[in-house]
Amino acid sequence: MKRIALSTLALAMLAATSTVHAQSSVTLYGIIDAGVAYTHNNASAAGNAASKIGFNGSGNMSGDRWGLKGSEDLGGGLKTVFQLESGFDIGSGKLNQGGREFGRQAFVGLSTAASGTVTLGRQYDPVVDMIQPLTEDNYFGSIFGTPGDVDNYDDNFRVSNAVKYVSPNFNGFQVEGLYAMGGVAGQTTAGQSYSLAASYTNGGLGLAAGYFYTKTSSNTLFASTADTNDGDTAVNAAFADGAQSLGIGRVAGQYAFGAITVGGSYINVKYRPLTNMGLFASAETFNSGSAYANYQLNPATLLGLGYTYMKSSGVTSASYNQLSVGSDYNLSKRTDLYAVLAYQKANGDALNAAGTAVVNANASIGSFGSPSGNGTQELVMMGIRHKF
Repeated sequence: MKRIALSTLALAMLAATSTVHAQSSVTLYGIIDAGVAYTHNNASAAGNAASKIGFNGSGNMSGDRWGLKGSEDLGGGLKTVFQLESGFDIGSGKLNQGGREFGRQAFVGLSTAASGTVTLGRQYDPVVDMIQPLTEDNYFGSIFGTPGDVDNYDDNFRVSNAVKYVSPNFNGFQVEGLYAMGGVAGQTTAGQSYSLAASYTNGGLGLAAGYFYTKTSSNTLFASTADTNDGDTAVNAAFADGAQSLGIGRVAGQYAFGAITVGGSYINVKYRPLTNMGLFASAETFNSGSAYANYQLNPATLLGLGYTYMKSSGVTSASYNQLSVGSDYNLSKRTDLYAVLAYQKANGDALNAAGTAVVNANASIGSFGSPSGNGTQELVMMGIRHKF
């Protein structure tokens, strides 16, 4: 009888354990993206325009990453969710996002189908979550981004110490909100960030709009909550490093019909300076518009074409025109080959990276951060991407 009772108890415990495992999940995932790039007009050590061929191993179509994400069913429709995601450079093996262990994402929260999801930690802001999927960057990566990535078009920074809410999907309509605390004693608003965005999808139609704002003070690093310094380029370095606040407003839409997808977006970016920031003494504004078209040539091949125009005003007055094309070929569901190229022309004046002198505007394609040394730049990349 004792043996039977013990066997029964063991079976009951095994059944209970199996039930718990069935209600919880943890997934290991990642992307490895590496290629070779040729840049015509890449600033040399002396600042002069030069050609360059190099290995690009920190993500071209997608940022290199590995991560863990999962959930636990708590009963009654409530579940715990979490995600830890680390970015790295496949060429050197070093960590990206300033050397953070989980610099891309690190959060935990609660979720229900009826009420939505609340998460706490280091996260993407709602503008990135809802608008980036409607841009050409979603299909072909950084080379289609806004000149200098002044608007975080390519998701170069995340928000730390943030609380985010994502609503359920109401017949295609969804909203997100985020607030990050600066944690500065006696200065409630110093270092804070907030963002709100909404999206609507119906068949092949997708629309989204949102706003992101972050603020610092003279005794806090601007990157304390939003890592805007991760996105410094020849276009925005003087403003990102010396800004008291940054505001980004974006709207985007796309429509898919048959093998063709078309889309466009408008972005307004405003940097406001701290005191005593050299020539960066008043607000600098960037307005940008872009349009793209994709054609699914066959089940394995996607072709894309995009155009972007950007104008700066305030401290400087510069204009940027960029044309980009891309091709992506799927070898399997998880592995693809790609080839992308872009041409950019810059006119007018800008500030040097230190903000101490007015210089001729340099072309700077996407978020690659490499100034041209003059007003034009061409970039060609070919590579391979694997998802697991």
